[in-house]
Amino acid sequence: MTRSRQLAALWALIVSLLLGHNAYLWLVQRIVPNTDIMALLPVQERDPVLQASFAHMVDAAQQRVIVLVGAESWIDAKRAADAYQAVLGARGDLFKATAIDEKTQSDWFSVFQQHRLTLLTAEQEAQLRGEPAQFWLDAALSKLYSPFGGPKLGSWQDDPFGLFGGWVQERAQETPVRPRDGHLFVADGQKQYVLLPLTLKVPALSMSAQEAVLPLLRQAGDAARKAVPQVELIQTGVILHAANASSQASGEVSTIGIGSLLGIIALMWFAFHSFKPISLILLSIGVGFLGALSVCWLLFGQIHLLTLVFGASLIGVAQDYGIYFLCNRLAASEQLDSPSLLRRLMPGLCFTLLAAVIGYMGLALTPFPGLRQMAVFSALGLVFAWLTVVCWFPVLIGSRTLKSGVLVRLYGGAVRAWPVLRFNRATLVAVLVFAVAAAYGVSRLGANDDIRLLQNPPKHLIADQIKLSRLLDAPTPVQYFLVRAASAEQLLQREEQLKARLEPLIADQHISGYQAMSNWVPSAAKQAARRALVEQKLLADDGPLAGLARETGADAAWIGATRAGLLAAGAPLSVDDFLKSPASEPWRHLWLGQIDGGYASIVALRGLGMAGVPHVQRAADGLQGVQWVDKVAEISSVLGRYRVNMSWVALGAYAVVFVLLFPRYRGRTWRVLAPTAIASIAALAILGYASQNLQLFHVLALMLLLGVGVDYGIFMQEHPDRRDHTPWLAVGMSAASTILSFGLLGLSHTPALQAFGLTMLLGTALVWLIVPCFGNFTTEGKHV
Repeated sequence: MTRSRQLAALWALIVSLLLGHNAYLWLVQRIVPNTDIMALLPVQERDPVLQASFAHMVDAAQQRVIVLVGAESWIDAKRAADAYQAVLGARGDLFKATAIDEKTQSDWFSVFQQHRLTLLTAEQEAQLRGEPAQFWLDAALSKLYSPFGGPKLGSWQDDPFGLFGGWVQERAQETPVRPRDGHLFVADGQKQYVLLPLTLKVPALSMSAQEAVLPLLRQAGDAARKAVPQVELIQTGVILHAANASSQASGEVSTIGIGSLLGIIALMWFAFHSFKPISLILLSIGVGFLGALSVCWLLFGQIHLLTLVFGASLIGVAQDYGIYFLCNRLAASEQLDSPSLLRRLMPGLCFTLLAAVIGYMGLALTPFPGLRQMAVFSALGLVFAWLTVVCWFPVLIGSRTLKSGVLVRLYGGAVRAWPVLRFNRATLVAVLVFAVAAAYGVSRLGANDDIRLLQNPPKHLIADQIKLSRLLDAPTPVQYFLVRAASAEQLLQREEQLKARLEPLIADQHISGYQAMSNWVPSAAKQAARRALVEQKLLADDGPLAGLARETGADAAWIGATRAGLLAAGAPLSVDDFLKSPASEPWRHLWLGQIDGGYASIVALRGLGMAGVPHVQRAADGLQGVQWVDKVAEISSVLGRYRVNMSWVALGAYAVVFVLLFPRYRGRTWRVLAPTAIASIAALAILGYASQNLQLFHVLALMLLLGVGVDYGIFMQEHPDRRDHTPWLAVGMSAASTILSFGLLGLSHTPALQAFGLTMLLGTALVWLIVPCFGNFTTEGKHV
């Protein structure tokens, strides 16, 4: 057995193992691609507390689905909501309803009864310090005789001055939602809504969970509309966005992958008029996918769906090696066998693989786990496809296997019409014109590093989210204050200092309110001070309590019993006790507790708009341990920083590739790189003329364009005889395939992938047009 056949047999064994591993992953382990968009975000390695706070805020919302069922009349809203719930009630394995009625709310506040003497509002505390005894005597009598004296949370004697009732009312203002007729109620000027807060029992980011939950929600919605045809349904939840992203990405995988394959099949047919080259090219691409998926799964333990979307574009590069071999086999003499031809082509094949891998590895330098996985997947796919060409093509393709198709005859001679770069006046004028035009175009480029470019949810999901946030006055999970301290008591005190600065912002309407653990559990120091204040101002022997007894005809025994009962309810409330109670469930995500050697908590803001951000973030100035967190701005800043850094990395990559190519091409090395460099600058200029904003993904595309474009330069420099149509045919077919694959990313609904695809489309087309101009040959094939 010849060495070529031994190598082919060894590679057949490896591919068999890859096939077996992939079959195990899909059929036995039944792997599901990860759809979590957060996997694309930077890992916050510098500050674990900050990362944990963001995880708390996100995790609190991830398993929730919020549904508002609205109608003009409350009766219709209830009827539609009951129909909606009836459908979901049959699937207790998927949903846990968390509706709250009056009794549940009363049970929630029972945990505070034994601590009610220490729970005061800031306004009550100010009144205790400033108002005379008669004010409190009048308040108590009004509460006793008025049927509308506030919420009844026990007997009048338990809270004669209405302090605890006032505190409960203030806590209720943290949400506009109210219990009504066994439902949760909220309204705007036009409609009344039943709020259905649902908690998923299955992972929101699981595709199998999405396949079970989404049809059920549609079925419930249909039931609600059948009950009340005019009903308005507002639904929000991470699972809805994740399912949309999954559907969108799956569709794009089909569009990009199938479109690329069909394009390559058509190209191969017109070039070779045979299905064998087509099958061999597809074989190399298929092995590339098998190898990339297997190794990535072993390395990462999972595969992201967007990796598969991006990997579909791998077709546009992986086929270069097979095309290069096939075009050279077509042009070579029949006396030259395929193994000998491969040995002749190996330097060029090695350099093309190396340049492409360097381009993909630029993605691996980003701080985004998802992008790093894409880079590794793509680089591995190229390596496996390259090895397939090297190991199998010489054995499977003989010297008489291929025949020229119509594409070879029509396209091959076109290279003769291309101008060749020469050092003369015309070239100088062309260079100056290009430099001026490119400089102006690039100067028009703006920059946009907004993290929201990573996804593009449909308008109806955005509209529902905005309306629900307005109706529920819900805080945003990506903008908040992170508070840190050495102890839980110090942490609560720092929250209270921050809240004192936030109160004027509510008055100025920059925010509508805030959520904090200290709203429910004041610091021990504040609780002690408030208890002492109540004892001094209300329970003294000659204070309002004694006056109240005189007004109502009560005796000294009543005064003693009432005072003793109030003092007994003055035990300090701790965070741990509160967290153990059902009342804490909606607020637990605000308390990070002991973490990284200290304590941390979150103060969330309600009603914060873009205009209010500059005012709000200044509230933390000078407060020790208080940090403003704006996750969107922070990650966008990281994107911007890496956009700049990767621009320098791209320049460095050109230098690295130049050094690697120089030993082989010497004085011609600049001719290999120049077409790609010029095409990159021209692509940026075109984007500038189109008023596009530059983002990280444009720069990453230019990194990959280096790997793709250098292939074309190598093809042309490996065959300096202009009468030889082989390199021009290889460049044309490779460029067409790359445009079909990466260019189809321009059809993506994800703006980032769209920017990547558009840049690759422009850059590849320009490299194809420019590369023949940098040949250093004459028509007779002599070097100049």
